[in-house]
Amino acid sequence: MTEVAVIAYGAGNVASVQFALERLGATVRLTDDPTVIAEAERVILPGVGAAGYAMKRLSDLDLIAPIRAFTRPLLGVCLGQQLLFGSSDEGDGVDLLGLIPGAVTRLKPEGDLPVPHMGWSRLTRERDDPLLEGVVDNAYAYFVHGFVCPDGPATLARADYGGVVPAVVRSANRWGCQFHPERSAEAGATILKNFLGLPC
Repeated sequence: MTEVAVIAYGAGNVASVQFALERLGATVRLTDDPTVIAEAERVILPGVGAAGYAMKRLSDLDLIAPIRAFTRPLLGVCLGQQLLFGSSDEGDGVDLLGLIPGAVTRLKPEGDLPVPHMGWSRLTRERDDPLLEGVVDNAYAYFVHGFVCPDGPATLARADYGGVVPAVVRSANRWGCQFHPERSAEAGATILKNFLGLPC
């Protein structure tokens, strides 16, 4: 049975992620233990809210080094995707994990679209990847975010919300979903199932 360590650092609703993974047959361990995370088969970094608070929590718990050093499959969800990048312009600026180059910026959609982006948007796949196998083009995913990652070589899929939103990213063994796969119906379940099947 596939085992997943979900980082429980006080900056995300880990329960919905846990239940979604358990429905797929995974064994889930909620943890803030650096050793458990370093030795895990695969890791999910969830997150909601402010990047500065999230990075402080990761620092206080001595989790930054083991996350940066992790060489098996790692998935960042929502804020967790943003934390994979180099920095955020939130507040006076925040240094992030630096696993993918680029700066996270405030979402500024064209037109009268509200911020945060909250609701269902379609995914457009830009290139093939094992994480997206079986996800149909234009599948819906559920987003809740007020900041956006840079669009670049790491982008696997995009959404359109008054401009480009990098919805799925990858760099080496690190993937990110800007949306909540645990709340994204069939497409989200397929992505989580694919993550559980990625080779370690």
